[in-house]
Amino acid sequence: MARPPAPRFACQSCGALHTRWAGRCDACGAWNTIAEEAPLTAGPAARALAGRGRTVALSGLAAEGPEPPRAASGLAEFDRVLGGGLVPASAILVGGDPGIGKSTLLLQAAASFARRGLNCLYVSGEEAAAQVRMRAARLGLSDAPLRLAAETGLRDILTTLEAERPDLVVIDSIQTLWSDIVEAAPGSVAQVRAAAHETVAFAKRRGTSVILVGHVTKDGQIAGPRVVEHMVDTVLYFEGERGHQFRILRAVKNRFGPSDEIGVFEMTGAGLAEVANPSALFLSARGAAVPGSAVFAGIEGTRPLLCEIQALVAPAPPGTPRRTAVGLDGGRLSTILAVLEARCGIPFAGRDVFLNVAGGLRVTEPAADLAVAAALVSAREDVALPPDCVVFGEISLSGALRPVAQTENRLKEARKLGFTKAVAPASTTGTGTDGIRVQEMPDLATFVGALFGAG
Repeated sequence: MARPPAPRFACQSCGALHTRWAGRCDACGAWNTIAEEAPLTAGPAARALAGRGRTVALSGLAAEGPEPPRAASGLAEFDRVLGGGLVPASAILVGGDPGIGKSTLLLQAAASFARRGLNCLYVSGEEAAAQVRMRAARLGLSDAPLRLAAETGLRDILTTLEAERPDLVVIDSIQTLWSDIVEAAPGSVAQVRAAAHETVAFAKRRGTSVILVGHVTKDGQIAGPRVVEHMVDTVLYFEGERGHQFRILRAVKNRFGPSDEIGVFEMTGAGLAEVANPSALFLSARGAAVPGSAVFAGIEGTRPLLCEIQALVAPAPPGTPRRTAVGLDGGRLSTILAVLEARCGIPFAGRDVFLNVAGGLRVTEPAADLAVAAALVSAREDVALPPDCVVFGEISLSGALRPVAQTENRLKEARKLGFTKAVAPASTTGTGTDGIRVQEMPDLATFVGALFGAG
């Protein structure tokens, strides 16, 4: 007699496997999230795998046909992030904070695709169809040939898709779907994994493009097992601050285009509007030169982007001084402060340091190091940088400045917006841009001494 399979327990928060039940998950620290799951060896899928399979057809690396055609939505920023448009049979996962505008963006995109002749469905698991119609009326999309459904049953949704054969389906959200063959609550790791697998398999089998909306955790990661991000072709994050009208659609994975591209939108009363020139918009509220302000010439994907980095250095009360960064990694801020103190002799002990990237933009590029240092020293010394100057460069732990990529594109964007000076690392290539003078700096100490007379 065959031995029954051993029980398997999985954390419904992080997906970690355990040999027995416990009140607390050792992997993520969550309480009361471990539940028993039926092992694969006990199911019909495992019994089917025991039989002999078929021989898989093999092919060479040379292309056997043209590239699949892309469907443009008409929203240039959305198409840019997708790599030029929607690829047939692609699976896209969109994550973002609650209320940031994910449903609004995808409703606008789906309506735009439908108006261009695609057969599109919008399946809502969180709102009733009447609520979606109300949002569509507010956005002026009521006349779009987009069909709606309010359903959470995975079997019913897939049966409908098999009958309709749409070109595009938007499912909002993957955490609300439930499969009747999985004994777990909706939103659990098992349910999310099963729902994602079935929808992605349908997309590849029938040639339908699928856009899945995913909730995020308080850490900013898409909730559920990380295997979902591996299943899909594209992972997009919709970012922004509640107090700002700007929204950033960022690609972190894309099998059909750049994986670091961004699209910029502005939240208005009539929905999300595209921002054709983000640099001008991010710098539109910048007034006269003030201490603690530096303009960073960055690159997001294939697009040069200028933004303002603001710093405030103030005396701290007794105790541990505060280090607060908005739009920049806090660890990077601490590193730059340490380099300024160790290599330039500029102490920040006993002072609170606040750093902000204006407009709600999040900067992850190492080329922002020099602009951050310039804003910090400007705030501490109470000396303003020249208003027509942009700054960029990476700072090493030794205090040396390292060249960064796409210098010429950064300078062209700065010149287009009226800047006449730029500070960059020495040995910077591609600085032959007419109309803007580049001041090259070998290290951080030289930069601080030349611009502020400090260090």
